[in-house]
Amino acid sequence: MNKIFLIGNLTRDPELNVVSTGVSVCRFSIAVTRRFASSDGNRETDFINIVAWRGLADTCGKYLKKGNKVAICGNLQTRSYENKEGVKVNVFEVVADEVEFLTSKAQAEAQVEKDDQVAELQPIEDDDLPF
Repeated sequence: MNKIFLIGNLTRDPELNVVSTGVSVCRFSIAVTRRFASSDGNRETDFINIVAWRGLADTCGKYLKKGNKVAICGNLQTRSYENKEGVKVNVFEVVADEVEFLTSKAQAEAQVEKDDQVAELQPIEDDDLPF
């Protein structure tokens, strides 16, 4: 049996593409914080690559944004390839069967507004600082 369930936040905006056969594929990654702290007291985070296909890919590409919280149900898949230097690279990714959007529309809109406000900030000269 190969089934995986994850809840995490998107680390970047999803990338939606269409393969040569005309099928949609959407790739994104999520950050998932581990349940238990390490010996130094910090909880580590894993960054997991997700792949969605067809209609699910179209929906993810249209509605998901960096920072959104999602629940993923799918299966773990491995593949390998040779990189430009001729080194074999193994890739682990989750192929999503279901994606549940956990960030509400209001939260997503508030994040977009916050991002827009940050983008409007202007740099200041060090000479203008009071300290």
